[in-house]
Amino acid sequence: MRDEKIGDFLDRLASRAPAPGGGASAALHAAQAAALVGMVARYSTGEKYAEHQTAIGRITAESDELRAHALRLADDDAAAFTAVTDAYRLPKATEAEASARSAAIAGALVGAARPPAEVVALALALVALAEELLPIGNRNVVTDVAAAAEAARAAATTARVNVEVNLGGIGDQEVRAGLAAGLAAVDGIVARADQITDTVRKEIAR
Repeated sequence: MRDEKIGDFLDRLASRAPAPGGGASAALHAAQAAALVGMVARYSTGEKYAEHQTAIGRITAESDELRAHALRLADDDAAAFTAVTDAYRLPKATEAEASARSAAIAGALVGAARPPAEVVALALALVALAEELLPIGNRNVVTDVAAAAEAARAAATTARVNVEVNLGGIGDQEVRAGLAAGLAAVDGIVARADQITDTVRKEIAR
């Protein structure tokens, strides 16, 4: 997906195909958030920002790593959702076939829930980076910190529903509880993104 043209990806997203879908979109929101954080960090170098260069260097490196991870998750999500649709197509004419199909579906749903669950964790890390960058970053691109926060929020809330839709079909209660627990971070991500955006809007309104 990393080498695909944006127009081609959007054509596939708009088509009547099982993947890519909302989960891949969530991962791409996270990738965009990471890219925006990296861009602001790279504009925050030089003598004027010398006292913050250790932090800026770390933020730049972490945002690059998170961007690459998010793109991998976009591909993982598309593959996982395809596995779900393949599982639903398995034969169920006999009791043995039906049992095997049910097991395959349950396993595929677990696989489909994992990439968006990881996207939530990425969004949390990205909001934290945006919070750290906001007071020390280049004021000429401060609105892009807010844009990063909003993209991270979109990643988290979109990923949440893509985990939730799979939970009902997961019979393993321990796995289900673990996936659900990871979603508890989403409301906090939203609140922190709100705070970043509010701070930026107040600054640019002066």
